[in-house]
Amino acid sequence: MNRRPLALAAVCWLLAPAGAAAPPQPHQCPTISGPIGPGVSDAVAQRLQEGQRLSHSDLLALRSLLPPEIWQNRHVFFYPGMEMMIGDCHRVYAVPEFYRAASEAHAGEARLDPERNLENYTAGLPFPPESIDLESPQAGAKWAWNLERRFRGAGPFGNFRLVDILGRAGRSHVYEGFFFFLQTRFRSDLGEENLTVSDAGGSQWIAGGRFSEPHAARHLAWRQMRPIEAQQRYTTSDETFVYVPTQRKVRRAATAWVDGVYLPRYTVAGDSGGGGINVGGDLYGGGGLAINPTSALSIQQTEHIDRGFTALALRPNAYIWRVHGEREVLAPLNSSRPGFPTSESRNFGPHGLSVASDRWDVRWAVVIEGKALETNLDHETIVLYVDWQTQQPLYVVTRAGRGRILNVGIPVHRYSDDTLNYPTWPGTQRASVFDPVAEVFYRVADDSGWRRESYNMRSTPADERQRRRFTSTSFLVRGR
Repeated sequence: MNRRPLALAAVCWLLAPAGAAAPPQPHQCPTISGPIGPGVSDAVAQRLQEGQRLSHSDLLALRSLLPPEIWQNRHVFFYPGMEMMIGDCHRVYAVPEFYRAASEAHAGEARLDPERNLENYTAGLPFPPESIDLESPQAGAKWAWNLERRFRGAGPFGNFRLVDILGRAGRSHVYEGFFFFLQTRFRSDLGEENLTVSDAGGSQWIAGGRFSEPHAARHLAWRQMRPIEAQQRYTTSDETFVYVPTQRKVRRAATAWVDGVYLPRYTVAGDSGGGGINVGGDLYGGGGLAINPTSALSIQQTEHIDRGFTALALRPNAYIWRVHGEREVLAPLNSSRPGFPTSESRNFGPHGLSVASDRWDVRWAVVIEGKALETNLDHETIVLYVDWQTQQPLYVVTRAGRGRILNVGIPVHRYSDDTLNYPTWPGTQRASVFDPVAEVFYRVADDSGWRRESYNMRSTPADERQRRRFTSTSFLVRGR
C-alpha cells in the first residue's frame, strides 16, 4: 500500500482555515434575490417560506443556497417539470435521550493525536459543535470524526436498487438486493456498562448485502467488518468476505482496504469456457491441473467499486483536513417522497439523477476538505458539506489532481419521527434517526453516474435472529 510524504503536505494543507459563524435560529428562512413565481421582478428580495413550492423556473433564485459544483451541473440535478418543496428552515432535530445523555456525559473526553486518530472516545458525539474552533488545525478532522460518529441508530438495513447510468453513449443497468450496516460498538442505547453488541468481535461496525437481480448478479453477497483498531491506525484493513456463486464458496475480497463501505462488482459470469483447460495433462479443480476459464472473472467480482453507499462511512484519519467555512445550504435532509421499493416508478429526471422533486430543508453546513493519504483511491481530495446540527452529510464532491472534479453527489435522508408507522426503539422511545434512503452521484468527466434507492431503510435494532445472521458468515451463503 503506497503512502505519500506527509510532513510538508500536512503543514500546507492546514493553513488558513476560515472563521466560525453562529447557525441561524430555527424557522429563520433566508432572504434570496431573484424571481420566484410568475410576475415577480428580479430586483425584489424575498424570504423563503416553509412549505413553499418551487419549479424549475425558480432555480436562479436558489443559486446562493447550492454548492458551486451543484450549480455548475444543474442540468443534471434539476429539470423542467420538477416540484421542490421548501421544508424546515434550521429545524433542531431531536435525538434519543440515550444518545444525548452519552454526548453530555463524555463531552470533552475525546481527543485527536497528531495523526488525527481518535483517542479516549466512549460514546455519543465526540466533539460538541459549539466547542470546535474553526481556526484550530484540528477543526476539519474533528468535524470528520463527528460525521463518522454521528447518531445512526443501530445502523440501517433494507432493500436497495442501484441504477448505473453509463452516459449518453450507453444504457443504464439496474441491480437490486438487500443491504445492512450494523453498528456494533459505541452503542449508547445498550447502556454505559456495555456499549457493544454481544457478538461484535473486534469490529466497530459490520456491513454487507446480497444481490437478487438481475439473474447474472443473483446471490453475489458480501460482508465487511471494520476493526476497532482502524480509529487509531487508518492503514488497518477491513475483514471483507465475498460469496461468489460461480465458485459456490466464500473468499476474501480482492480489495482489502477501502475508505468507506465495500461493494463488490455487480455481475457474475457463468462458466462460458466449457470446463477446465488442461495444464500438463492434469486437471485443476475438477480432478487435477487445469485453468478454470472463469477464475479471473470470479476474482474480479471481489474487487471494490465506489458505488451505492458512498456517504455512509468514512476513515477520517486517512485524510488531512481543512475547513473551508460555514454556509447556509438547501439540501434533501428530510425526504418526503417515496422511491424503491415502496414506489417503483418515481421520476428522477431525464438524467436519472435528480431528487429535486422532494422536500429540501434549509440547513447550516460546515464545509471540510480532506486530502487523501492513500494513492490507490480514485480521488485525491474530498469535499463534504456536514450538517452542523445533525452531522449528516449533505453534499459530496471528489476531485483528482489539479482540482479536476470527478464526482458530485447528493445524499438523501429521511427523519424517522416524521415517517408514518416507523417502529419505535425497544421500549416506548422514538427512534429519532436519519435513514440514508437514497444517493445520486454524477461523474462529470464522462457524463455518467449512479443512483441508489433504499426507501424502506430502517435503523432501529434488528431482531435477535436477524442480527446474528448479520454477524455470521451464514448470511453470505444462505441470505437473510
